[in-house]
Amino acid sequence: MPNSGVAADAAEGVADRWVQTAETATATAAGAGEVPEGGNVASVRLLRLLEEGGARFDLLEHPPEGQTVRASALRGHSLAAAAKCMIVTVSGGASGERHVLAVVPGDRRVDLDGVARECGGRRARLADRGLAERLSGCVSGSIIPFSFHDDLSVLADPGLFDQPTLYFNAARLDLSVALAAADYRALANPLVVRIAS
Repeated sequence: MPNSGVAADAAEGVADRWVQTAETATATAAGAGEVPEGGNVASVRLLRLLEEGGARFDLLEHPPEGQTVRASALRGHSLAAAAKCMIVTVSGGASGERHVLAVVPGDRRVDLDGVARECGGRRARLADRGLAERLSGCVSGSIIPFSFHDDLSVLADPGLFDQPTLYFNAARLDLSVALAAADYRALANPLVVRIAS
């Protein structure tokens, strides 16, 4: 299935920069179980999930960038349309320490107190870089708003769904996804709670 053009519709003027289709990216990822050049396991799993789930998405290659503000400028969309992803460690609850993936609009911050409350904990802090990379399978700056780890649940702020299309790095610093927000919600199945400030 070719890509849907959601990015071209959402960000006029950048359509000529959309260089891969979902079909070719997934074919590359599926080839003999190998990771494509510049890719990683999380990127491969993400592309397969989007393709097999029938998601409306496009891919955008760009210079390596992991900061939300700069990546949004490269992709040509508003900061509010970026899905900013942070791994958070929650402690002080009945179930002990746990980790969650907090996803908020790019123009907002993760409300750590709100995450702690939603998880039944007393405290929350950003996970250290090594733990975040291990749980997400992504290098810092390219964490995706999906979890492929049993110990990592996903919380998404409802403000994300004010945008028709969400943009995020595809578990790589040099490749991004533009994904219909409704398809993100259906495929990631996050707990939608207010965790942005």
